Amino acid sequence: MSAHSLGRHDDHDDHDDHDHAHAHGLWGTIRHALTPHSHDVADSIDPALESSARGIRAVKISLVVLGVTAVAQLVVVALSGSVALLADTIHNFSDALTAVPLWIAFVVGRRAATRRYTYGYGRAEDLAGLFVIAMIALSAVLAGWEAVDRLLHPAPIHNVGWVAVAGLVGFMGNETVAIFRIREGRAIGSAALVADGYHARTDGFTSLAVLVGAGGVAVGWTWADPVVGLAITLAIVMVLRTAARDVFRRLMDGVEPELVEAAESTLAGLPGVLAVRSVRMRWIGHAMHAEAELDVAATTDLIDAHALAHRAEAELVRTTPRLTTAVVHAYPAHTATGALTSH
Repeated sequence: MSAHSLGRHDDHDDHDDHDHAHAHGLWGTIRHALTPHSHDVADSIDPALESSARGIRAVKISLVVLGVTAVAQLVVVALSGSVALLADTIHNFSDALTAVPLWIAFVVGRRAATRRYTYGYGRAEDLAGLFVIAMIALSAVLAGWEAVDRLLHPAPIHNVGWVAVAGLVGFMGNETVAIFRIREGRAIGSAALVADGYHARTDGFTSLAVLVGAGGVAVGWTWADPVVGLAITLAIVMVLRTAARDVFRRLMDGVEPELVEAAESTLAGLPGVLAVRSVRMRWIGHAMHAEAELDVAATTDLIDAHALAHRAEAELVRTTPRLTTAVVHAYPAHTATGALTSH
């Protein structure tokens, strides 16, 4: 057993006394019960909650922008009477609503850990990411189907000017949302929000195809619309590949190797650490968790080893982006992991 795990109970008692001292009265009791909290010195819940709030805000703003875009297209539909534009507008309305599962995931992810879900509910984000991936894949299938069908069954396009306007409105709205979601998702470490940004970008590609195809038809290139549609389908597939890779890496506990290397260097540079046995890291939603094993001198007593483990945890959290929790174990250098016994 590590020196850290042997000494953890005393720290819990200290933190219990400290935290509970601030929970006086009915309001204090209610707030303590409803607010996710932790008794470990390495835990940092507040940044995770702030990130969730930022994610929810990003989803709300993008939902409003996409809704306004769809309404603007609906106005164009009313002016042009185009059934094709009506179908595209309905498509944009439905895509705007795909932000709802991600919104729910951010809310659920803020819940405190339980005895059943001991790591919390952060994985809800990754599940929402799977839904977004499915929607991107569906967009690729529908875009490809429409393009091939138009190649096999050519049809004239009416109200070309209004079609171009609708395509421009759709592209600008979706691309604005895509840039915003991707930026915010990367800022808080949410692969699901980034994937949803890619989803908005695929919708923008579809609207761009409408714009470019309408321009081609206007100059007499009747084949422009389906050919551009096929090109956009290929672009959506490339976006799908990137988004799916990021989401599935999270589900498989994949992290960037350079983060692990940086953590190893941080731990190895701490006074008293003779070697770093192992470092393991994982994403849980948009927050990271790390576990590490260190070698210390065999003459180090239990209290000093425990203190060193806590310093290592705090240093990892301080130097690693998006890392909110860390557990570090210190072992005598000459002893294999788990070799210490009760004697």
